[in-house]
Amino acid sequence: MASSNYFTPQRGNGFPDKSRLTNALPTYSSAVTEKMHRHSRSMSWTVPVSVPIPGVHSRRLRLFMPNPSRVRQIGISRFGRRRGPILLCVVLIASIITVCSFARRFGTEEKQWTTNFGESSTLVFGRDDLQRIWKWEIDSGHYPSNAKIPEQVGLSVPPLNPALPPRKVPTIPSRFRPPPGPVATTTRGDGPRRVYLDVQSMPPNLAYPPRPVPGSVADLDVIMDHCDFSQGKYVRDCLEVLRVGAGLDNGNRLRRGEMDEWKYIYMEQEKENFTDPFTDPIPIANPIAPPRPLVSGGETDPNAGLRKKVGVDWETQLPLRTPLQHTPYSSLPAPCDPENPRLFHMFWTGPFTDKPYLALLSFLFTQNVGLHLKDGDALNVCRPEFWMWINPGPAASVPNPSALSDMYEGLKTNPWAAPFLHHRFKDVIKFKLWNTTDQLDGIPELKDEWRELRETLFNSGGHIVSVPAEKSQSKSTEVFSTSAIEDSTNSTDADTSAKPLPTGDNKPDEDDMLNRTGSKSSSSYDRLSVILSDMARFVLCHRFGGIYLDADTIFLRDWEELWGWKGAFAYRWSRLEKYNTAVLRMNKNSALGSFLFRTALKNGLDFHPMTVSRYTKDAYLEGLLLRLPDALFDSAWLNTEYYQRERPPQPYFQEFSDFFDTPTQASAAPQALGFEGFFQGAFSYHFHNFWWKPFDASRNWPDLGPKFLAGERAARAAAEPDIDPEDATDRVADDKRDLDWATVLKRTFESYIRGERPNMYGEWLQW
Repeated sequence: MASSNYFTPQRGNGFPDKSRLTNALPTYSSAVTEKMHRHSRSMSWTVPVSVPIPGVHSRRLRLFMPNPSRVRQIGISRFGRRRGPILLCVVLIASIITVCSFARRFGTEEKQWTTNFGESSTLVFGRDDLQRIWKWEIDSGHYPSNAKIPEQVGLSVPPLNPALPPRKVPTIPSRFRPPPGPVATTTRGDGPRRVYLDVQSMPPNLAYPPRPVPGSVADLDVIMDHCDFSQGKYVRDCLEVLRVGAGLDNGNRLRRGEMDEWKYIYMEQEKENFTDPFTDPIPIANPIAPPRPLVSGGETDPNAGLRKKVGVDWETQLPLRTPLQHTPYSSLPAPCDPENPRLFHMFWTGPFTDKPYLALLSFLFTQNVGLHLKDGDALNVCRPEFWMWINPGPAASVPNPSALSDMYEGLKTNPWAAPFLHHRFKDVIKFKLWNTTDQLDGIPELKDEWRELRETLFNSGGHIVSVPAEKSQSKSTEVFSTSAIEDSTNSTDADTSAKPLPTGDNKPDEDDMLNRTGSKSSSSYDRLSVILSDMARFVLCHRFGGIYLDADTIFLRDWEELWGWKGAFAYRWSRLEKYNTAVLRMNKNSALGSFLFRTALKNGLDFHPMTVSRYTKDAYLEGLLLRLPDALFDSAWLNTEYYQRERPPQPYFQEFSDFFDTPTQASAAPQALGFEGFFQGAFSYHFHNFWWKPFDASRNWPDLGPKFLAGERAARAAAEPDIDPEDATDRVADDKRDLDWATVLKRTFESYIRGERPNMYGEWLQW
């Protein structure tokens, strides 16, 4: 006999599913019951509403909102069907205006509300400084873009742009030229000519894509045209343009017809001699400045229209060095430009694991570092270097005097790190010791004032993590050790003795947030190190130049064309018009960097990407830190937030965890498509944390061949304590049947180091 206790199906709106007859129509009783249930809800003053929680797909937030039906019924019953809703709207608007007026009238300057109900301003620089920052960056060749300059900057004359070519247009008599506007929003191209390349693999070399042409440049204006989410562009389409334009399709080009609109890579050639009546400078005795509104006393306000940060004065004039000279690659005396060093930076806290290990392997697999040449052979290109910055202890700890030697001793004995100390990699991978005090003292804009903020040094989006004095101060009352630490090299003769760890009652609790060295699980996230890394990326790029990458990043192609574009950039925070600085390019000692550090100093040294987004937006400098589409570096992000799922890219990840645990229905793709089928066209992939998830659960050790067998055995013994590594036998039957994407990428990079396959450009590693 069937039980009468059965489960009632639920619909998406929360109401029970209607019982139906054989003709699929609802029964009368169920329809009446549901109508009465809804009517009872309509009589309540509030109704429950569930809204999604960003980043938490499995849970929703339950809120109680005013019941429009109930409010409308009361209005109709008291004021009539026509006047009731109108009067209620008037009362609501009047109440809001009254509250705001009261707050603005009686509130202090620090408590007054902003007129747009938005976030308070972070701006501390006046219009004159903003104009100087724009002009410095443009003069230095850091704005190779046709994007508009905001009107609020107030430039009176279009500046010459050495990174843009002049426009070729017919000569127009001056009497027919359109009159100039009150402010300039464009630049005048005065730079080298651009020649856009048709990059393709040529027969018979069709098995692998060609290396980018040395000195080639990516036109990020063209990329924005094809990839900007704000303009409705799809990640899938963007990646196709990126791979076809770079020749990554290996001769398997399926598109037919003219493809000039997809060409985004160009070479700079010396500019030609011709006149552009619109862009060549026209002598102006008195450049017309934008009109300034009057203030009390009949004087003009040079900062009219700018919202200054409440409670602070305008900053004094920002010191800037002489602008750089933009030089095309073909005119450089050597392949490398000292003002634009090709440095990749990465920050890591705690013991080395498979995460930075894979980042370094992907770097060797994709970048033009010359490993296909024999040691000593000349490489006539500017090869990049990878600087891995190691913070040896918890983020708030004080490094001991032997920190440098301790770091190298730990790297030598760590099976994930030791392979990169091999002499073959000494010119391209360098380990550096991070010291917070030394680094902050190396920033001219901070060195005299940052110690005043030591109580709020760990500030992330306004959330401050307090560090007790005994954690943050040394004997000299410094926040961090100021011992002189020399730049590290890949070999050292320094004393390798290390201080013994505290024992017994003095041993720190490793699970305490202040003592964590890395994230071992989702519940023990090393938040303090993340906050420190938010600041470290700006420090490193401003001091040394180059590109910073988060440690959960995997290279997917050569970055030659991005190095050629000399402007600063980060990328978009998924659907939001905010920055994600997991990839950050900045020029060393730039005007933009000086602005960011002085602004951050006046805003609690907060370098969270959301806060940095406010710095540039409030100052109208967003164009100088270009917000690139996330498709270039984070191709799965929009899909994980339920966007563009109707036309996803390949592979299709609904969650970031799909990279580590590929769903069964899609698990044939990783082995069938391999590295070439993983977001092909993107420059890198960001897997968003998951530090505790192994890339290869079946073989969770470095598998680099006989040259690194000792480290492999040590890691294997730790992963399989019940099996003697020397007696271990690899059997396919013991392997996972369907390999995940993370496993396929790891094994692909390792096979290149073992000499079993070439890199992605068909080059074999020479030992």
